[in-house]
Amino acid sequence: MTSRTTLHAVIESPGTSSDVEIALAGAQAGARVVRELYGRRLARVDKSGGDFATAADLEAEQAILDVLRAARPDDAVLGEEGGQRGAADAVRQWLVDPLCGTLNYAVGNMVVAVNVALRDGAAAVADPFSGETFFTDGTTARVRRDGGDTLLTPTPATRLVDVNLDPPFPSAPGFRGVDLLAHPEFGERFRPRVVSTTLALAWVAAGKRAAYVTDGGDLTGSVHFAAGIALCRAAGCVVTGIDGAPLGPAGRGLVAAADATTHGLLLSMIRG
Repeated sequence: MTSRTTLHAVIESPGTSSDVEIALAGAQAGARVVRELYGRRLARVDKSGGDFATAADLEAEQAILDVLRAARPDDAVLGEEGGQRGAADAVRQWLVDPLCGTLNYAVGNMVVAVNVALRDGAAAVADPFSGETFFTDGTTARVRRDGGDTLLTPTPATRLVDVNLDPPFPSAPGFRGVDLLAHPEFGERFRPRVVSTTLALAWVAAGKRAAYVTDGGDLTGSVHFAAGIALCRAAGCVVTGIDGAPLGPAGRGLVAAADATTHGLLLSMIRG
């Protein structure tokens, strides 16, 4: 892949674009909307449980859908805001989270992500404010920055571990993220971070974080997590559930670590 792949190129020649080029174009289209609307007073759409979407979420998702429809009109899409389009059991389905970190964004915090993933295939995670887009073709993982592509190299050197503390907590009381942070050995080995966005998974793949931990069920088909999981796997991270089992239909949460040592330490604390 070359650095000349752009949203414009995909739209002009949709039939000749690869899946990873489409994932990149979609994520970058969504990121452009998020960046342009940042800082404005935006209308909100209330969801259940106190959650909400903003006009930026809706417009970013539409921008991503425009790319996917132009390039792959027969593919199904599951969007965070628009729901299912096409058959839920389609062989090819795109998972779209147009603004992961809506609450951050709404209060002026720039730590957010735009996630686009083809189930079991290519994926891209765009950081609208750093200008970085992390992507994978399913085999290797890279970051596009300033027109150039660099291979992602995970490392535990930072010792920073992001833990998702947002509800729900399906594994409580057996496991709660806050208990992991309170574990005596955690403070000796790592430094906690809570950024409330799956951009943290891209950071694990890129060596900016040592690991990421969250509770939950099967996250492989989640619009929030699928792109980040794909990046971590392609970059060579160790990725399992919080019980150490492979991710899948019976999965429990997620531990994505830069290396086996970090992964093993975190699992031992979780089990403890």
